[in-house]
Amino acid sequence: MVVTDRNDLMGDVADLVHTLDQRADVDAEGALDELVANLLAHMPRAQHAGATLTTDDGDVQTLAATGAHPVALDRIQRRLREGPCLSAAWKHHVVRMDDICCDDRWPDFCREVAATTPIRSILAFELFTGQGSTGALNFYAETPDAFDDDAVEVGLTLATHAALAWHMVRRDEQFRSALASRDVIGQAKGMLMERFDIDAVRAFELLKRLSQNMNTPLADVAQRVVGRHGSAIPPR
Repeated sequence: MVVTDRNDLMGDVADLVHTLDQRADVDAEGALDELVANLLAHMPRAQHAGATLTTDDGDVQTLAATGAHPVALDRIQRRLREGPCLSAAWKHHVVRMDDICCDDRWPDFCREVAATTPIRSILAFELFTGQGSTGALNFYAETPDAFDDDAVEVGLTLATHAALAWHMVRRDEQFRSALASRDVIGQAKGMLMERFDIDAVRAFELLKRLSQNMNTPLADVAQRVVGRHGSAIPPR
């Protein structure tokens, strides 16, 4: 029976989400590691937790983990293309395994996990669905029958908050990437304006034409112009 107080849980996780949202320099990987570690503290009887990313072409990555076992289980699922975390991400919102040694849904996965790790119970939740990828939040216990219906209810709350925090982190990362691209494009425009004695509009048009001719993103062309001091530019 989960004994976590609901008000404490909601307050703690909401505080963490708020903290991540207020940071000026959020590192996506570090923030997710911190988030998963905090969520694990709210899931009694779980000793490990992780976040798994899957893609439409079958790739499986560990976004965050509190130890080696979640990473090992993701590696097994990547190789076998089956397992509870993948099913949670691809097909179901929640997947619960009460005892790996008795579960027949993913026999190869269960056999290997039982033989190579101490993990015996798994509770997995769909974390997010994006373009070409999905994610799962996973809790692991080293004893069978670790997670009951109450744990599922708590996990749904945790997964909802985790998804919100993850989107905040990704939004911040994308925003900073966009700012960096804007800065390098501005630098490249300045170099073109000086070299060819043209205005900002014509400099930007030249960058766009280079991008089209080279079949290369505009920001990458700008980086080449800045990094190579104009060597990507045709001579006058």
